[in-house]
Amino acid sequence: MMTSPTPPHRALPPWIAAQAQQLLVQRGHAWLLHGPSGLGQYGLAMELARAWVCEAPSASGACGVCGRCHAIDVRTHADVCVLMPETYMLELAWPLPEKAQSEIDEKKRKPSKEIRVEAMRDAVEFSQRTSARGRGKVVLIFPAERMNGVTANALLKTLEEPAGDVKFVLASESAHELLPTIRSRCLGHPMLWPAAHDSVLWMQTQGIAPAQAHLLLKAAGGRAEDALAFAASGRDAASWAALPKAVACGDVGCFKDWTVPQIIDALHKLCHDLMACRYGASPRFFDHVDTLSTASIDVLSQWSQSLAKARRTMDHPFNAGLMQEALVSQAQTALN
Repeated sequence: MMTSPTPPHRALPPWIAAQAQQLLVQRGHAWLLHGPSGLGQYGLAMELARAWVCEAPSASGACGVCGRCHAIDVRTHADVCVLMPETYMLELAWPLPEKAQSEIDEKKRKPSKEIRVEAMRDAVEFSQRTSARGRGKVVLIFPAERMNGVTANALLKTLEEPAGDVKFVLASESAHELLPTIRSRCLGHPMLWPAAHDSVLWMQTQGIAPAQAHLLLKAAGGRAEDALAFAASGRDAASWAALPKAVACGDVGCFKDWTVPQIIDALHKLCHDLMACRYGASPRFFDHVDTLSTASIDVLSQWSQSLAKARRTMDHPFNAGLMQEALVSQAQTALN
């Protein structure tokens, strides 16, 4: 799941800062940060890159105020190369290569959802050049699982035998999808899952009230950054708490202004919780859904399969309103 970009000077969550300090004292040239979405892989990768090229780094990381830190904040540092799908690059305000931007502007093609092999070849060439500012170079790849086989193979030799003072940081939300040869060439770092109490305290520093923070954190499955992204999307905790009963009544209005992917994600979570209750487990995303429906495991399994099928086609240019009605109708039928 994609999260909103971290503002340049926003304080890092304490668990990300602690992991950055831990990694900065290690020696090596390639790291793989891995774990489920919403645990801060991108933020941690950026903090490492910033510290590696900072003019005055300390034991706690980059200074945050020097010219090189500022250059990263405004996406212009000559010794930092960021590789992402073009859709991510645009969302996170990283500039695209001139040719790629021109092709997209002229409607010759849509932004790529994979890391293109042309971009990887440019990154390999970048890694072989001399550092522009004398502090070495950094290649950041996120999400690393968006490299296809050709793109990953273009990286392999350079990852094994880098030329000069270059560091690689690969951040992944599905590391099992990476080639084994890529994983074996990196120092692995599993992302830490923060305690709920720490997440709520940090969300309060970001302007979220404690009661809302608890509900949003539950909606995001315990992932603080996803919880903040939920709030930033315009949705609120109260609407999330009311969602199960509204869906059971067929109330399409509960998803007003939601995107189709957001609706499918919410319904998948509701289905998950109902199935968990059937097996005697506690719900993860919602409170008090155990009495919502008496649907059997077979019915819930069929609903889950239908949602999985809808997820595969959710980016197709369907009529969003009709898709919304169909999803709610399907959910109401399953719940009743």
